[in-house]
Amino acid sequence: MNMNNKLISQMRAATRSLMGKQMGKQPPVDTNKVIQDALKSASAMTQAAQQQMRNMPQANGGTPAGMPPEVADMLAELSRKFGGAGVGGVAAANEPAIALPGTFSEGSYTNSAGTRSYKLYVPSSYKGEQVPLVVMLHGCTQDPDDFAHGTKMNALAEEMNCLVVYPAQSRQANASRCWNWFSDVDQKRDQGEPSIIAGITREIMGKHSIDPAQVYVAGLSAGGAMATIMGTLYPELYAAVGVHSGLPYASAHDLPSALAAMKGQLQRQNKPGQSIPIIVFHGDADHTVHPTNGDELMVHARDASDAMAVEPGRVPDGHAFTRTMHKRADGKVQGEHWVIHGAGHAWSGGSARGTYTDGKGPDASREMMRFFSTHR
Repeated sequence: MNMNNKLISQMRAATRSLMGKQMGKQPPVDTNKVIQDALKSASAMTQAAQQQMRNMPQANGGTPAGMPPEVADMLAELSRKFGGAGVGGVAAANEPAIALPGTFSEGSYTNSAGTRSYKLYVPSSYKGEQVPLVVMLHGCTQDPDDFAHGTKMNALAEEMNCLVVYPAQSRQANASRCWNWFSDVDQKRDQGEPSIIAGITREIMGKHSIDPAQVYVAGLSAGGAMATIMGTLYPELYAAVGVHSGLPYASAHDLPSALAAMKGQLQRQNKPGQSIPIIVFHGDADHTVHPTNGDELMVHARDASDAMAVEPGRVPDGHAFTRTMHKRADGKVQGEHWVIHGAGHAWSGGSARGTYTDGKGPDASREMMRFFSTHR
């Protein structure tokens, strides 16, 4: 779909207007209404484009597939600035920032596949002893700061004394900053984006005192799909995987098959046989990545287990959920699947300071860290 320059300029004007109102301390602004007003005031050609946008399949960051990157970026920026929580999220504008005593620094890694920047959180409690490392892969339109805010993982790192690194997808590699989980080259060991993410992981391990038995990878949506790829391709590097609203390995090989997989139409070929310790969160009202993907992510863990336990629960004043655990003969949980009832495409228990979060819980970040601590 080609959106004309008039629409884009109107949306930019709406963004500037919103920024001005926020700086002037006026009442909270309904960003969705402003965007819709901008759309409604466009020409007949623009209105036709708007209808096309409504009918387009959703990309795995919650924006329509094919939306111009400048529009996706504006929507994401509005959500970050004014408390919009993305698809399935709960708005909580002006939630205060949490001042953390650790350091959150920038870095960059380059190999033959390309260059990616990253941000690393080192907690104040770190004194050079061996500690765990968690690699966090953001979703589409997000960046490390956004993802760190939304997941609150830096606060947990401070509490649990571990390092957290957030690789950043580049605009050059994907216009909407999605990890290219559906690309053939980006599903192969020591090639493409997996080689870069593994390289960042090893670089942090080389520069800091990391326990090699406690390195984990997690992600949201496109980042969740890439986390699954990393755990599958590098089982010697990552002890366990966390996936939120993501997809299984080899579920797509190009954009059409990716869109089909996101709708729950999964291909079944080229699936690896090795089971990786995995914890999965998925909302059963997710209309961006179908919950069937969460079920499929658990297949190998289920097949490698000897017993299953199902525990229903509810967060006070929040979501009900069903937690299914697949246990090995030694009692260790190989796979844990949380189905969050009524939740959409959003990080469960996250902060509205980041995009695509749902503060009604359960706390996916804390539960992932608990699960990770049992695998080393």
